[in-house]
Amino acid sequence: MDQSILFDESGRMLAVLALICVVLLVPMMIVGLIISMIQAATSISEQSLSFVPKLIALGVCLLVFGGAAIELLTEFTVELFDVIARIGH
Repeated sequence: MDQSILFDESGRMLAVLALICVVLLVPMMIVGLIISMIQAATSISEQSLSFVPKLIALGVCLLVFGGAAIELLTEFTVELFDVIARIGH
């Protein structure tokens, strides 16, 4: 097996992983930052106040972008199996 194929597919895998993580984690980080600034300004230190909005943001992101993320992951998996099949023959 050629090592360049392994490195190419590993790079593509990391790119797909990064795209899916960015879509889910960046909105949660933004919501967390906003809630932290509100907590600092009002001196409210309730832990559930920061957790619940992040959980809601994750749910909204999964509803909005979940289909695209699953489609991206499915396409990558099909292409990966195609590459594996070509290597086998």
